Amino acid sequence: MGWSAPAFLAGLTAFTWYAFGALPLHLAISAQLGLSAAQTSSWVFIVWFSGALLTILLSFYYRQPIPITWTVPGLIYLGTLAGQFSYAEIMGGNLMAGLLFLALAVLGMGERIMKWLPLPVVMGMFAGSIFTYVTRTVEAIVGDLRVAGVTMAGYLIGRAIGRRSVPPVGLAVIAGSVAVAVTWTSAPIELSWTLPTVAIPEMRFTFPAFVAVSLPLVVLALGLGNVQGLGFLMAQGYRVPVNKVTIATGVCSVVNALFGGHPATVARTGAALLAGPEAGPAPGRYWGAVTSAGLTIVMALGAGTVAALVGVLPRGFIIVLAGVAILSSFQDALEKGFGGQLRFGALTAFAVAATPFSIFGITSAFWAILAGMGGSLLAERRELLAYWRGNR
Repeated sequence: MGWSAPAFLAGLTAFTWYAFGALPLHLAISAQLGLSAAQTSSWVFIVWFSGALLTILLSFYYRQPIPITWTVPGLIYLGTLAGQFSYAEIMGGNLMAGLLFLALAVLGMGERIMKWLPLPVVMGMFAGSIFTYVTRTVEAIVGDLRVAGVTMAGYLIGRAIGRRSVPPVGLAVIAGSVAVAVTWTSAPIELSWTLPTVAIPEMRFTFPAFVAVSLPLVVLALGLGNVQGLGFLMAQGYRVPVNKVTIATGVCSVVNALFGGHPATVARTGAALLAGPEAGPAPGRYWGAVTSAGLTIVMALGAGTVAALVGVLPRGFIIVLAGVAILSSFQDALEKGFGGQLRFGALTAFAVAATPFSIFGITSAFWAILAGMGGSLLAERRELLAYWRGNR
């Protein structure tokens, strides 16, 4: 079956999420890391362009909607490392993560590792790591109701509407932009269309960066992205070539890292939008993935322009955009961490990850996983053993 209107509309909806949900978060994290316009441009271009191109290739070849983007939890996690590692160390950590991802994919070990590493503990660690975004969002709103408060109001209106075609983060962008325009007191912003800057960044490879940057990124990209995204496709009846798609995603992750990007993954949200029943008859749903990817390539080519916005927009606006963009991920992490088994392990991981410290140069996120595993082993051993046996 060929092109269909529902698939095309699903593709537009997915692109709307990419443009108004994921991209603002990407720019906000870049600002938090203190990247230059050139560094941001290269990062935005490579991860969006490579993912979109791979989406088109895989979707056409297998006639399945296989959306490839980048790991949103991984991006959020990178933002928590600001001030703890240099830019060169983070870039080196990204490349080590991509190579490790690819090696695990080639060896077929990715799924085995995720079965051994309890998801509730991982989600507890992730929720604790990004908890600071939630508190900073509240602080920004209290300090600047005119811009930050209006931005949050737009997001809440979107949540109240509750329709996929009206993304809450998109309404937050629109509401905040209007507030910025009304209250703007600086010189007018002059923007022009420019092609993105693509450059190989400086990299520094250290053991602490491998442990605190690379390992969590692989867990978040492989466990939260690929496993869940591919799992949704299989639940819709597709015979997904899991190993081949995982290897292709690993290759994409290495390419991303070489030009300042972070790991790629099968998009969980994209899969839900493009492979679900609302996207029309199953044989033609891949056209939705192709549509969203084609529009994403156009967006990637404007990375130089959008990167220029980071340095001029009000700080409160950027902080709240990042905050509202991660709320769904934060809620999902809490539900998966504390909604079932191994809740004490998840709580232990949350508490440790939410406390900023480092031991031997390794940040608290890594120690949170060890602490969570230890907590489960001591306080809920039967549940942990049952989890390892597959009783989940």
